[in-house]
Amino acid sequence: MNKLAQALTSGRPVVMAACLPARGADAAAIKKLSNALPSCLDAIIVADNPDEVHGSAMAVAAILAGKGHASVLSMVTRDRNRIALESDALGAAALNISAILCLSGDHQSLGVCPQAAGANDIDSIQFTQALKNMVVNGVGFNGGELNSKPKLLVGAIAHPYLQPIELNLLRLKKKIAAGADFLLTQAVFDLQGFTHWMDAVQAAGLDKRTAIIPSVLPLTSADKAKMLQQRKTYGPIGDDVIDRISKSADPVKEGVAMASQMAAQLKRAPGVRGIHILSGGCEPLATAILQQSGLVQ
Repeated sequence: MNKLAQALTSGRPVVMAACLPARGADAAAIKKLSNALPSCLDAIIVADNPDEVHGSAMAVAAILAGKGHASVLSMVTRDRNRIALESDALGAAALNISAILCLSGDHQSLGVCPQAAGANDIDSIQFTQALKNMVVNGVGFNGGELNSKPKLLVGAIAHPYLQPIELNLLRLKKKIAAGADFLLTQAVFDLQGFTHWMDAVQAAGLDKRTAIIPSVLPLTSADKAKMLQQRKTYGPIGDDVIDRISKSADPVKEGVAMASQMAAQLKRAPGVRGIHILSGGCEPLATAILQQSGLVQ
């Protein structure tokens, strides 16, 4: 088992953080990125062009793996058809990348590159299923037998605030049935809403079938908080959150404090298997959140 697989079966809280490849081709930027992330992480999630075009997530994940990190390559079906998805997944396994996080990705018109055509050949659930079939049975996306089985964990995303809850759980069950080894949630700002969702997840026994890992996001400015509130990307962000950031003399420090407090509460929630820090673009903040939340000593 790789480092991430061992952590997921260890019984202790798993600690992950995200990173964002630089918008450039300077190898020194990747080294800087690697040094900014705490060594105690069980895995590093490498983002795949979430908001605009960045450097290759595959390249960054491979370099991190070469430095001894358990790297998780995010792959969005928005940008690749099933041929490219299968080929990149096999390449990731050959480069000792630990896992692939299966995503549909936000529509390119939301800012990544409005002029681009989306692939959307398969959705994230179909991608999860096809990838798991490769790992378990050594069968490619088109049904052909592979020369060897890729050694990869398979991850997916959960959305705690999607309503109605019945359809939310149905989609969650599909991802688990497709073979997701772990599920990262969208960033949690509304603890009560998350707890309501998690109660339903536990009642359905879904927390016993996969590792559910909630995410926290350090807000760095009132403008960013207001933008996320309007877009509802991460579910409800209360006015109290906006007020706290707006009134702070140091919004970044306040954002770290709020993310740390949320992480400390989430790690104690029944059924939760760890914490994921959405620090993409603000990687140095992950260390402070880990320390302030008590996730590491």
